[in-house]
Amino acid sequence: MRSNPIEQEKIIEHPVTNDTHNIVENEQQSDGQKAHTTSSVNVSSQKQLLGLAKKFSLDAAFLPENKQAPLEDRSYRRRKLEELRQQQNMEAIMLRTAQYCSDSAIADRAEQDWFSRFVMLAEGISNKTMQDLWAKILAGEISQPGTFSLKTLQSFRTMNITEAKLLAKACSLAVTDARKKNIRVISGAYQIPKLLNFFSKQRQQRLDLSQSGLSYADILTLADNHLLFEQETESHSLLKGEKIQFNYNGKQLSFIAKKADCILTFYKFTPIGTELAHLVADNVNENYLTAMKTQLAENFAIEE
Repeated sequence: MRSNPIEQEKIIEHPVTNDTHNIVENEQQSDGQKAHTTSSVNVSSQKQLLGLAKKFSLDAAFLPENKQAPLEDRSYRRRKLEELRQQQNMEAIMLRTAQYCSDSAIADRAEQDWFSRFVMLAEGISNKTMQDLWAKILAGEISQPGTFSLKTLQSFRTMNITEAKLLAKACSLAVTDARKKNIRVISGAYQIPKLLNFFSKQRQQRLDLSQSGLSYADILTLADNHLLFEQETESHSLLKGEKIQFNYNGKQLSFIAKKADCILTFYKFTPIGTELAHLVADNVNENYLTAMKTQLAENFAIEE
């Protein structure tokens, strides 16, 4: 049996108040008073709009003119509220980051320009789950400068929590090479068509990724977020007995070709997706692993 390195791949984004703390305290009290009612009772879109307008100091238009504060005062209050929210968000992210940093010495230092850009992008994040992911990015960059590019930060800033969960789902199906530089989701396998096998129904196998929670619509969403290439790629043609080795969320897998001219197909993570995949902990999808072993058995034996 001949062992080869990972395959050659081919293809098939003014002060008006003297006590700004009162602003935050009043806002927090208001939020606390509304928390129970909004969590237990559905509200209309009009009430939701009014709630958001009040929270961001944009509700003057809903008040009689004689009860409206001067325009300049309203503008200042809105800016000050935003600044305070941003400060609270960043302090929360800093605290979370500390939990992911070690006290051991490191040789390199994170660039200040990178950190400045990080703050600009992360200060508007108030969702706790997303704050945690931003904290992991910062901790990773401090521990190993260069881990996350500015382009990756910019792309991650446009993602919402649903898209972040979708990335985690894709990671649970992904295999990597030994260096974890190339990450792929295996989608199938086939044998190069020849005279004797051209009409064989067993020549090609496709994995139904939707059965493992990753539909084609999900793949398109990941592609739209520059995390996954929409077009499938494939391995080189393997000789009979030749194997390709992968790491599947901590498991070492060997794909051994049962016939000559067998090829694996997969969706490949983009450089941005590869960087962000480091935020996701190993999580083996046993159903997907079983599906690979059974549905690709015509052309490949998979050994752990």
